[in-house]
Amino acid sequence: MNSSLTTPSHSSLPNWRRIMRQHIAPILAALSLVSAAALPPAHAAEAPAAQPKVEFVTTMGNFVVQLDPARAPKTVANFLDYVKSGFYKGTIFHRVIPGFMVQGGGFTADMQKKPTRAPIPLESQNGLRNLKGTIAMARTSDPNSATSQFFVNVVDNPSLDYPKPDGYGYAVFGKVISGMNVIEKIVAVPTKSEGMFQDVPVKPIVIEDAKLLN
Repeated sequence: MNSSLTTPSHSSLPNWRRIMRQHIAPILAALSLVSAAALPPAHAAEAPAAQPKVEFVTTMGNFVVQLDPARAPKTVANFLDYVKSGFYKGTIFHRVIPGFMVQGGGFTADMQKKPTRAPIPLESQNGLRNLKGTIAMARTSDPNSATSQFFVNVVDNPSLDYPKPDGYGYAVFGKVISGMNVIEKIVAVPTKSEGMFQDVPVKPIVIEDAKLLN
């Protein structure tokens, strides 16, 4: 054997375990921290959808509705657009029917219809029912005609739930969570006929403001 070639002894081998601790382990630890920071908490995916609240300030008192964007996303988004733009200020409850509902959000105190944005698709098959205190979109005989007008049910109205009364139903998108007594006062006011309209309050019930609370 050529004496110029030597075999390294065990003691001269690098200490790989020490190198791992000093150089590679910190890198792996840093990568773990980055990965942990990039991932949301486990419970974040389980958090329920936010339920916006809107307060209506009227000439007969205030009431608050809580919206359900999880089950009526397009309807809630449309409604909030009108709220945020100030559209509802100065509109009235132009149709009130005891034992049924109160409707507003489309006319001024002199019964002039306000111009609206494009209508939205009907979301009546969302599992929400027209129960007392719920808020739903008003529409014409065209199921996809809702714009700004809404109504609050003052009793349970199963005849408005999908597929009744015309095969389409009326889309519920929230409920009154405070001030239902104000709604009950509104529905009890004297009404009259005015032009082509019926069930119009004798004294206009004006929405002075509609504002997002959260």
